[in-house]
Amino acid sequence: MGTSTEAVPPRPPSSLSPSRAADFMRCPLLYRLRVIDKLPEKPSQAATRGTVVHAVLERLFDVPAVERTADRARAMVPGQWQRLLEERPELSELFAAEDGQGLAQWLEEAARLVERWFSLEDPTRLEPAERELYVETELESGLTLRGYIDRLDVAAASGDLRVVDYKTGKAPRPEYADEALFQMKFYALVLWRLRGVVPRRLQLVYLGSGEVLTYDPSEAELRAVGRKLEALWEAIRRATESGDWRPRPSRLCDWCDHQAVCPSFGGTPPPYPLPVVGKNGES
Repeated sequence: MGTSTEAVPPRPPSSLSPSRAADFMRCPLLYRLRVIDKLPEKPSQAATRGTVVHAVLERLFDVPAVERTADRARAMVPGQWQRLLEERPELSELFAAEDGQGLAQWLEEAARLVERWFSLEDPTRLEPAERELYVETELESGLTLRGYIDRLDVAAASGDLRVVDYKTGKAPRPEYADEALFQMKFYALVLWRLRGVVPRRLQLVYLGSGEVLTYDPSEAELRAVGRKLEALWEAIRRATESGDWRPRPSRLCDWCDHQAVCPSFGGTPPPYPLPVVGKNGES
């Protein structure tokens, strides 16, 4: 029997991750196009560079502490790019129109980000408990929260948890830091429910600007995050049933792949693929 190539039919969303929660808060239509319509998006050099950098910082801890040097990390960049390319051959198109210098420059930019990490943390003094840790929990309402944590450190003496996330961009200005911290509080809430311990510290490592943002959450704050997620999920449920996913234009639209189907740019979204539930509860 041959392998079926029939597309999987669209389904209502059933879980929430930090990135998808951020999508809905930024623009409900973007959430719909990514989660329900699953429209393809072109890979970018910036996002792909971030994937390579994350892979290097994860796998550097596979070697003994004394070997975790900046030179060793830089040397890992081309290999991690090749590994990613084997998994996703389509990424070769990112540099198809360039003469080879573009790829070389891109790899050097990734290597500089990796090297900058050594000015922010000392990997010879770190032994992460977990790397690229998948976490999942279900709230009382039935909402499933899930995501991947870049690094989880556990203090040997106290058992305190430190949640670490690497960012290859620049640190946001203080007035825009809440969104990044919301992602970290999301992870902290999930870990609290899974392990019964509120993480002692949340740490964002910004390789683009060489800055570290830390935050120490409280139980009260994480309870508030839980309530916010429940309210967010209720809004998503209502939009799913009604089919009402309105765009929310912002400066981030400049980087959106879906302008052609966005009403804010004169486009028309594809036909809504899920049944619409009326006010009387009928489809």
